[in-house]
Amino acid sequence: MPNKKNRMLACIAFVAAVALTMQGRADPVTLDAAVQSLADNPKVKAALETIKADDAATFAEQKRITEIASPPYKEKVRAEYYLKRMQELGLTDASIDAEGNVIALRKGTGGGHPKLAIAAHLDTVFPEGTDVTVKEKDGTFVAPGLGDDARGLVALLSVIKAMNANGISTVGDIMFVGDVGEEELGNLRGMKALFRDHTDIDGFISIDGLGIDRVVNRATGSHRYEFVFKGPGGHSFQEFGLPSAIHAMGRAIAKIADLQTPSDPKTTFTVGTVRGGTSVNAIASEARMAVDMRSNSTEELLKLEAKLLGLVKQAVVEENARWNSDKLVLDIKLIGDRPAGMVAVDSPVVLAAQKSVAAVAPGRNVTLAGASTDSNQPMSLGIPAVTIGGGGEGGNWHSVHEWYRPVDGYLGPQRALLAVLLLQGLDGVTKPTLAARQGTK
Repeated sequence: MPNKKNRMLACIAFVAAVALTMQGRADPVTLDAAVQSLADNPKVKAALETIKADDAATFAEQKRITEIASPPYKEKVRAEYYLKRMQELGLTDASIDAEGNVIALRKGTGGGHPKLAIAAHLDTVFPEGTDVTVKEKDGTFVAPGLGDDARGLVALLSVIKAMNANGISTVGDIMFVGDVGEEELGNLRGMKALFRDHTDIDGFISIDGLGIDRVVNRATGSHRYEFVFKGPGGHSFQEFGLPSAIHAMGRAIAKIADLQTPSDPKTTFTVGTVRGGTSVNAIASEARMAVDMRSNSTEELLKLEAKLLGLVKQAVVEENARWNSDKLVLDIKLIGDRPAGMVAVDSPVVLAAQKSVAAVAPGRNVTLAGASTDSNQPMSLGIPAVTIGGGGEGGNWHSVHEWYRPVDGYLGPQRALLAVLLLQGLDGVTKPTLAARQGTK
């Protein structure tokens, strides 16, 4: 069972983290001037052209990476390939950490700060044995994980290649990361390890998803539980009168289904999986269900969690009472904990993500959104962070029918490059707009 004191401390820490995040305000006029200086710079122009000219090769790399299976907790083979590619692109300060993240540092001229981490996740949701062969029909390509997040991984490589090919030096350091554990029960283990082991990171960008029209600046928090109902079991006729694990679970599901949650901040729940019982003519001795709860607000998430836990416990009490028994028991296990957070709309990292779109694709509308991504972890720590798309079009996420079309795919890495340069500064041309956090200088 989660400790209430720890939950309260987590809530207090979240409030403090948001306050810290919102301290870093950006001057739009300064940012606009920096955007113009970068857009006019010959090296930057050449780097953007390099990305566009390399679009077909980047997509070919995307397909290669997709076909390296990377199930949850089994990302090693893809990680080793990704490390090799980073090293081939000249990042000699590169390695795989103890958690399995690929980390490569490209040093700037400013003595280490500000330090920006930019990441894409190595893992997919698909189990071992899934066919990951990329298939094409009428210009649409289909394969599990082709967009999520093979596209993000190659966008990073495209940025590195363009910077190196055109002699671009930044003021701040850039940490390129291929991380593990973003999907499902990976529980952000890669990000948690990254920010535990590297406390000097000043800002963060995740490339996850497609297109260039969305900036995630709100982290949707989630708590996931497995509930296991255990009873004596017995023959459905001979032992009739004993409490049933499945009946108790059914009572719990009915109660959960009637929960009311706010639409703003958006707060949701679902009983995602259920299983149990041994035979149609047996009183179930065990049943289990997995529940997902999400919210854009830590406060609302904790409220929902408290209500839901109470209802499940009540269901067990009622099933025991129905048969005048005390033999049915409940085990509760927290199996997922993604923190919520937010970054102010006038934070440099948010504005850089928006203004970089205007620079590479004038007239495009950019929306701010909430989602559950790798950015949850830094946001919850008060570190300015956003999640942006890697370019192209696609759909059917988390399905073996996931599809991708390389339509204007180059805009993703172009936008990422400009956002990085805005935040980290182009040596001799612009200053960093990302500030070094207190205590990291």
